Amino acid sequence: QVQVVESGGETVQAGGSLRLTCAVSGNMFGDYYMAWFRQGPRKEREAVAAISRSGTNTDYSDSVKGRFTISRDNAKMRLYLQMDSLKPEDTAMYYCAADWRWLGLRDEYAYWGQGTQVTVSA
Repeated sequence: QVQVVESGGETVQAGGSLRLTCAVSGNMFGDYYMAWFRQGPRKEREAVAAISRSGTNTDYSDSVKGRFTISRDNAKMRLYLQMDSLKPEDTAMYYCAADWRWLGLRDEYAYWGQGTQVTVSA
């Protein structure tokens, strides 16, 4: 059973920064393609960013491009999402996802965490 756990969500002011972290159980972290998704109030879940197994390739949604950075540390078995210049519309539950396949921003990942709440106040 693969467990995915997110952390780091909190309430921040608009314009601020926050870093989310994701951990995956077991010792196969480096074999997973990883991504971040989010679901805001009364909104559909949307992709935020994706990263390849080595971290060389990344993909971002237009809404966060230039403000968010996805990265990973395979030695520490951690995925990160650095969020800068946060806006109230970034308020959402943020989910980490993992899969053996490269899916990019497609919402078809096999393993999902429970989410961590990010609230951006105006």
